[in-house]
Amino acid sequence: MGPHGSSIGDFVPPAGPVLVAGGAGYIGSHCVRLLLAKGADVVVLDNLSTGHMGNFETASGGRATFVRCDLADRPRLAEVFAEHGPAAVIHFAAKCYVGESVTEPAKYYQENVGCTWNLLEAMRAADCRDLVFSSTCATYGEPVEIPITEAHPQNPINPYGRTKLHMEHMIEDYGRAYGLRWAALRYFNAAGCSPAGDMGESHDPETHLIPLVLQVALGQRAEIAMFGDDYDTPDGTCIRDYIHVDDLADAHLRALAVLASGGGPVVCNLGTGEGYSVKELIELAREITGHAIPARIAPRRAGDPARLVCGGTRGRDLLGWVPARSDLRTILEDAWRWHQAHPKGAERGV
Repeated sequence: MGPHGSSIGDFVPPAGPVLVAGGAGYIGSHCVRLLLAKGADVVVLDNLSTGHMGNFETASGGRATFVRCDLADRPRLAEVFAEHGPAAVIHFAAKCYVGESVTEPAKYYQENVGCTWNLLEAMRAADCRDLVFSSTCATYGEPVEIPITEAHPQNPINPYGRTKLHMEHMIEDYGRAYGLRWAALRYFNAAGCSPAGDMGESHDPETHLIPLVLQVALGQRAEIAMFGDDYDTPDGTCIRDYIHVDDLADAHLRALAVLASGGGPVVCNLGTGEGYSVKELIELAREITGHAIPARIAPRRAGDPARLVCGGTRGRDLLGWVPARSDLRTILEDAWRWHQAHPKGAERGV
C-alpha cells in the first residue's frame, strides 16, 4: 500500500477541471492536494465562511485556481461553470455543527439543502455530470445495530443529519431524471492532519475531540470534558470510529474514478470498523504528547449514541479503498505534529 491506501497510481484525471466546492476547508484542502498530486486540474470554490485561505495556499502550492463564491449566488455560479467548464464536482461545502443546526435550522436548510440545489442546477445547465458528495453517518441517526452498514435505516435525529439526507435524496433524484452520475460518501469521525505537518484541523468554534484534547496538551485549555461516563461501553464513555483525513481524500478520488468510468451510483460508508472510547483516546494522547491532559466528567449531551462504528464492505468492494493511516496512534501523532507547529490554528482567509 502507498501513502494514501491501496495504490491509486492508475487514477486518470478527468479531461476537464475538477471543481472542489468547500476546497479551502479541512477535508476539502486535503482532497485538493491529492488531486493535484495525481495530475488533475483543480478549481476551488469557497466563500471562506469557515474555510481558510491558508489551507488552499498550502494544499495547492500555486497550482490550482481559487474562486471566492457562495453557492447561494446562482448567477455567479453560472459564470464559474461557464468560465472553467468543470468535468466533475466534489462537494464539501456545508454547515456541519449538530448543536447549531438544532438552534438555527433555517441556516442549515438554506445553506445545505438550498445551496446544493443551486450547485446541482449549475451542473445541469453546464452539462457537468459527475458529482462526489461529502455525506455523513449522521444520516443514520440513533443506531439500531452496531456496526452500522449502508443497509442501516436512515432516520437522522437532528437538522444537520436531516439536511444531509435531503441532499442525498436530491442528488439521487437528479441522477434518475437528468443523468447525473453521483457518489455519496458517509463519513464517520474525520480526524488527523497531513503527515507532513503543514495542513490540519482548525474550526471556530472547535467541537471535535482530538483538537480539543491536544489544545489541553498545549496549555490552551485547562481540561477536557468527557460527556458522560455511564454509557453501556466497557469504560462508560462513548465509542467512535475515527478515519484519517488523507484516507478520506483517497476515497473521493476513487469515487471520482468510478464515475468517470461510467460506474455508479456509489453509496458507501467511510470508517475503519474499529471503535475507540473517549477515555482510550485521552490516555493515548497523554502518552503521545507527554502531557497530563486533565479530564473531568460532564453531563451527557443530548443525542450522543453510546457507539458509532462503521460497518459494511462497500468502500472496499466498490472503490478498492483500504484505509492506510487510520489507526488511532497515527491519527494522533499526525495531529499532534500539526498542532505543535500551528498553536493558533490555520489562518482565516479574509
